[in-house]
Amino acid sequence: MKTLYLARHAKSSWKEPELSDIERPLNKRGKKNAPFIGTVLKGKGILPDLIISSSAERAKLTAFEIAKKIGYKKSDIEINDDIYEAAPRVLMQIIRNFDDKFETVMMFGHNPSFTILNNQLSNKYIDNIPTCGISAIQFDTDWKYITDGSGKSDFFIYPKLYT
Repeated sequence: MKTLYLARHAKSSWKEPELSDIERPLNKRGKKNAPFIGTVLKGKGILPDLIISSSAERAKLTAFEIAKKIGYKKSDIEINDDIYEAAPRVLMQIIRNFDDKFETVMMFGHNPSFTILNNQLSNKYIDNIPTCGISAIQFDTDWKYITDGSGKSDFFIYPKLYT
């Protein structure tokens, strides 16, 4: 069984309008929520075989904070430029190319693509994956055979669920 965690980046900052979209860091709330969700994941015993992140600063920073909390080495996080601004079909190609030695993969990226992808793959419809939200989807097949509707929702968490 394979498990995919679709993790949307935490809340980003708009304080520096001269920064390009890809360079935007986390804001105060994002810096608080990322480690909090990491603690929730640690409590669930989640330690993925692979963490892969968009090259956007806010996605990388979210991945780094969560990795720290769950005990995943920051240096082992893969950064993939193709995740940034990717359409769901591109994300699907990335997923289908995961090495089957990885049973669990956590991918950090962006909306609307992550919400659309969740709804394509999972049996649970989500209106919106909010910032720092994570949808876990399980599959009874190898990565290369994943198709629309082939996944089963395991859980869906986000910071406001705990406040």
